[in-house]
Amino acid sequence: MFTIYDPRQQRWPIKVWLEHIGQLEAECLQQALNLANLPFIHQWVALMPDTHSGYGMPIGGVIAAEEVIIPNAVGVDIGCGMIFVQTDIPVKVLTTIDTPDGKLAQAMVSRILRKVPTGFDHHQAKQPCRTVDDFRRSLTKSDRTRLAPELMKELDPAYYQLGTLGSGNHFIELQADDSGYLGIMVHSGSRNFGYKICHHFNQAARKINKDMNAPVPPEWDLAYLPLDSLPGQEYIRWMKLALDFAYENRVRMMETAIREVCSLAEKYAGLEQIRVSEPINCHHNYAALEDHYGKKVWVHRKGAIRASEGQMGIIPGAMGTYSYLVRGKGNPESFCSCSHGAGRRMSRKAAKKQYSVKATMDDLKALGVYLGKEKHHDISEETRFAYKEIDFVIKNELDLIEVTKRLRTIAVIKG
Repeated sequence: MFTIYDPRQQRWPIKVWLEHIGQLEAECLQQALNLANLPFIHQWVALMPDTHSGYGMPIGGVIAAEEVIIPNAVGVDIGCGMIFVQTDIPVKVLTTIDTPDGKLAQAMVSRILRKVPTGFDHHQAKQPCRTVDDFRRSLTKSDRTRLAPELMKELDPAYYQLGTLGSGNHFIELQADDSGYLGIMVHSGSRNFGYKICHHFNQAARKINKDMNAPVPPEWDLAYLPLDSLPGQEYIRWMKLALDFAYENRVRMMETAIREVCSLAEKYAGLEQIRVSEPINCHHNYAALEDHYGKKVWVHRKGAIRASEGQMGIIPGAMGTYSYLVRGKGNPESFCSCSHGAGRRMSRKAAKKQYSVKATMDDLKALGVYLGKEKHHDISEETRFAYKEIDFVIKNELDLIEVTKRLRTIAVIKG
């Protein structure tokens, strides 16, 4: 970790969990400097080793803010995160047993892909959703007339989005741990529901900042909401709803994956009474009120997970590589945070230009990874070569976490 601090250019220091400044892309550094000049920052800006430029705030960035909340510092996919379970299914049965749909791993991928909508697809039938039901029951008469109608109308579509994967870097993976047993990992968030919430409140923040002549240039895309304002309080309420929705969304997909995996393992491998661990389920796009350095502050983690002492977390690598389960060390310098993944080293456009669909598919085949994806035209955007090496990321944050398990991709489902 090193620190960037020039009082002629910035109000606050920037702590970076990398080896040297040359490992930061120019746009990411500029966004961090913008953050370091915000008047309401508490202590410093923290950048995790997977950091790269984002919209307004770098991905892999962590800030603690006093009396304000910044929608773009949470991100458009509110509550995006990971869930993982471990099973006692030997991975060798997935790669050696034949089924009418290919190897057992391929059959599992095919079955999950038929049950979990991906990309822009949603369920055709309304799904039970405790999160939205509870929110609706909590609404008062004044809420129903006061809350933003453009968000209220998103409550019904949310029922159809629950239990859907999305696209981009979201995935469901079948993974092998170093002991040869199967784990299941899901990466997804709050879908279009969370995007609508972020967009609405970012637009509201821009207008409020303009009206109050706020000291944050609009071109920084860091418009903020004062917490003593009604919009600020409403954002927190809707953000928490999106967080709960994202959490339930991952649980629903994991339940589907476990059911299909266990059913096929019983049918073709003769396995009975399969054991499945309790899940680890963590957000990496959110804000939370926490105590740091003697103050209650809103910690914004955009592409970062909480790593308080003893807290379990998930840091996935790129498609076809390794992922890690980690235990937090509670390092206060990072506001008890760590990375959320490998982090991109090139844009989607650049990856698509440099790597063909065929090259990406050939690479997965050479790695022995089974792919489940409806359309392959954009798969090269997610090639492992578009991301940083996950072991490099882990190496640079061993003061933040300890590794408890390593997992290798056996099969992956993408949107």
